[in-house]
Amino acid sequence: MARPVVSTKRFRNKFIDWLLEEDRKEKQEPSQHKEVHRKHPWWQVMCLTGVDYFSTLGYQPGIAALAAGALSPIATFILILLTLFGALPIYRRVAAKSPNGEGSIAMLEHLLSWWQGKLFVLCLLGFVATDFIITITLSAADATAHIIENPFAPSLFDNQQISITLILVALLGAVFLRGFKEAIGIAVLLVGAYLLLNLVVIGVGTYQVITHPSAITQWQTALFARNNNPLILLGSSVLLFPKLALGLSGFETGVAVMPLVEGSSNDTPQQPKGRIYNTHKLLTAAALIMSFFLITSSLITTLLIPSTEFQTGGKANGRALAYLAHLYLGDAFGTIYDLSTISILWFAGASAMAGLLNIVPRYLPRYGMVPDWARTSRPLVLVYTVIAFVVTIIFKANVEAQGGAYATGVLVLMSSGAFAVTLSAYRHTSKRGAFLLGIITLVFIYTTVVNIIERPEGIKIATFFIGFIIITSLISRVWRSTELRVEQIEMDDLAHRFITENSHHQIRIIANRMNKGDALEYFLKEQEVRADNHIPSTDPVIFLEIKVSDASEFTEVIQVKGVEVETYRILRARSAAVPNAIAALLLHIRDETGKIPHAYFGWVEGNPIQYLLRFILFGEGDIAVVTREVVRRAEKNPERRPGIHVGG
Repeated sequence: MARPVVSTKRFRNKFIDWLLEEDRKEKQEPSQHKEVHRKHPWWQVMCLTGVDYFSTLGYQPGIAALAAGALSPIATFILILLTLFGALPIYRRVAAKSPNGEGSIAMLEHLLSWWQGKLFVLCLLGFVATDFIITITLSAADATAHIIENPFAPSLFDNQQISITLILVALLGAVFLRGFKEAIGIAVLLVGAYLLLNLVVIGVGTYQVITHPSAITQWQTALFARNNNPLILLGSSVLLFPKLALGLSGFETGVAVMPLVEGSSNDTPQQPKGRIYNTHKLLTAAALIMSFFLITSSLITTLLIPSTEFQTGGKANGRALAYLAHLYLGDAFGTIYDLSTISILWFAGASAMAGLLNIVPRYLPRYGMVPDWARTSRPLVLVYTVIAFVVTIIFKANVEAQGGAYATGVLVLMSSGAFAVTLSAYRHTSKRGAFLLGIITLVFIYTTVVNIIERPEGIKIATFFIGFIIITSLISRVWRSTELRVEQIEMDDLAHRFITENSHHQIRIIANRMNKGDALEYFLKEQEVRADNHIPSTDPVIFLEIKVSDASEFTEVIQVKGVEVETYRILRARSAAVPNAIAALLLHIRDETGKIPHAYFGWVEGNPIQYLLRFILFGEGDIAVVTREVVRRAEKNPERRPGIHVGG
């Protein structure tokens, strides 16, 4: 007996239903799925950011030693100066300017208008994707290194770096496909245990350095092997410190989690001063803690670990502090350290995935630059997981090889944040303050450029993400351009009276592009429309004038103002797209009065492709044709559609 054949189409439909299940439930039960941010003390939220920030200690000392050699502690000290006197002041200002977690990207979005602002934000989102995707792959690769190098790991794990890393990435994706909620309690536990274990390792390492002065002598010999001029060594360290930029990775995350920070009872949505103050404490404490661990870990790893062990295949490659934990505290403690490191690195990947899933809903829907399926998390998780697979395979799950790409994403975001703060200070506060901030911005830009030149793989990956985001965004914008695109229509009293008084007749709306706005203009326009469309002279008409505001916006609230010019009644409004606004207003009038309105347009002659581009870029074009299409898409019943008439 033949076995029944399962319909491929049926399986595909079930799979699609499962992917979009979360979005469907949210629409059916919005009150149960509405995101509510529970507030927490700032130090607990610092642990949530620390999952990403502090976890870099797992690989940062090894990467620093590999990149700078004996100069690693000096280059790290320069990095700390940039952290405390550059990044920290910048992001304290970002926190004050964007207290709801929008971050520096939103600041630039507000400072740069129209399409240039949107395209700039899309480019920055490409670097955000680079930062977070590499966080996932690099953290998983480093967790794999700790698994493989552990003495209790099975021998079959040898030479399986890529396979194990892919499994960790897949497990991360599976967690998010099932559903993931931020757990600050877990973050506090992981960060607290991890920092405590690192403190023990650093303490033991410091004791070893003190009791074995030869380590310092050997380091000094290596340091002055090529040159004994302190100024030249300092200059070399300045040139090398951009390679250590991974130690700057936590500031953008610190601002992004601001909505979770507990404020004061006097906070208002517009001025949450308590939340801003506590976020400043969060950023400062995180910077000080990380600075301490950066300099101490750099010193003990450089002094105590042979340089050959940092190379690819060496036991300290990507796991310098773990190497010392096993060496001086035994394999039992070292295994506990490895488990803690693996846990926090894996959770750092979870933090990055959560950040990625928040990026698309925060920006792209407002631009109309997101496909419908990208509104839900599960399809995005699949996309991000596949991309992480590809990146892992390309870089062969090598921690050091991915450091440049990670640093590129981090540094571009920090440079953009510094630029946003500098531009804001120049426009709104003092030019002297802007000058000082501009110097910090130039330092970040220098660091970014050096990193890109030295390790171009980062900009290559970022370029791929930027291209992917821009292409898909533009396709989505064009595809969704004939949606209604209006959240709400608000009429003033006079405009509402015009509609109410005309509801006793056939409601006739004349679309007009205002020139002088005098009575003669409306008289001539009315005569032309009545003649072309055979409108009886006894039927009243209302003029409608839509002025384009910012054509790069997508959805908006339209405010309609009533105006009288002698005996003529005019409705005036501003919108990003004229046809969409007219269509929305016609449907609003129909719903308010119960009557089908009719709109009258002049005939437009010219190249239709040119008008299509004008509509997409500037919100105008062949208004009558596009208005009819918007109405048709918004109202499926032809009998309930407002009438669209073209004369001339």
